[in-house]
Amino acid sequence: MSRLIKTIVIFLAVILALLAIVFCYFFVGKAKVPQNITWGVDFSQMQAQALGLDWKDTYSAIIDDLGVKNIKIHTQWDWVEGKHGEFYFNDIDWQLAQAKGPKGYPGVNIIYVVGMKSGRWPECHIPKWADGLAEQQQKDAVLNYIKTVVQRYKDNPAIINWQVENEPLFKFGECPSWYYTDKDFLKEEVALVKSLDPSRKVIVSDSGEGSMWFGVAKIGDIVGTTMYREAWAHISNSLGFYFHYLFSPVYYSRKALLIKEIFGKNVICIELQAEPWTPRPFYDVPLAEQSKTMNLEIFKENIEYAKNTGLDTFYFWGTEWWYWMKEKQNQPQIWQEAQKLFQSS
Repeated sequence: MSRLIKTIVIFLAVILALLAIVFCYFFVGKAKVPQNITWGVDFSQMQAQALGLDWKDTYSAIIDDLGVKNIKIHTQWDWVEGKHGEFYFNDIDWQLAQAKGPKGYPGVNIIYVVGMKSGRWPECHIPKWADGLAEQQQKDAVLNYIKTVVQRYKDNPAIINWQVENEPLFKFGECPSWYYTDKDFLKEEVALVKSLDPSRKVIVSDSGEGSMWFGVAKIGDIVGTTMYREAWAHISNSLGFYFHYLFSPVYYSRKALLIKEIFGKNVICIELQAEPWTPRPFYDVPLAEQSKTMNLEIFKENIEYAKNTGLDTFYFWGTEWWYWMKEKQNQPQIWQEAQKLFQSS
């Protein structure tokens, strides 16, 4: 065997060994299940209204009937500042007021999402008046919006964390072309929030399935991750397919360990799949189709999967859908299962 062939064989052997080590690190083994797990939910007024629900009834039921003590509120720039310089806070004021709880009783902890991209399609919620602005003008407008929100609510005791943007480094949604390329702007947003309210840590989130989280770990105080098992992949407007993520639960644990060791940051799950992922909005999709990616069995499996990741904080994505299934479809099973979880934790 020539020296060149020997060199190639050794090189390939080293590469295969490294790949095996990486595979074993991320996919082999089990994480320790935390003794105390914090369970919460994400809430979007927009999503509740899109499902034809009374959003106040939905929000109240989440607190009073489900017994939820941790809520991440998704707010929208286009709703709050629909007209340039005019801010509408009535609905958010109401949500935060409900979170305080009766005198003498613990209230609800709130994570407040602020920024241009705050979750739910089209992800970036830009007011019409700001849609056609030049890049720097849009950035200035976003910063002014964030400043106005934080100054208004920084003394509210219900808020435990700010989340700046939602998966800002993950290319998903209808956002300006500059949004995913200018990481310095995300740093500027986070720095602004911390300067206005240094008392609270800032969460910056990223995809749990499509990222190693290093980018957001460099910027935020806490890393927020998504956690999805069932998804729909779009090929075109009319074509696509369902698929199941094959990540082992330990995949999240090992990534979180790297983030802790390298950056000294904790990782929490701020978006645990608990609703269907469908080609179209729920109200346009038959229940049988919805059940392909979320039903009671999958919901229970996702809870056990989450526990086995080793993370200790999870916010369910889909509570509005649970209530819609209960109130509009006479199928309260997932709501009832969630109720048992929240009231026993």
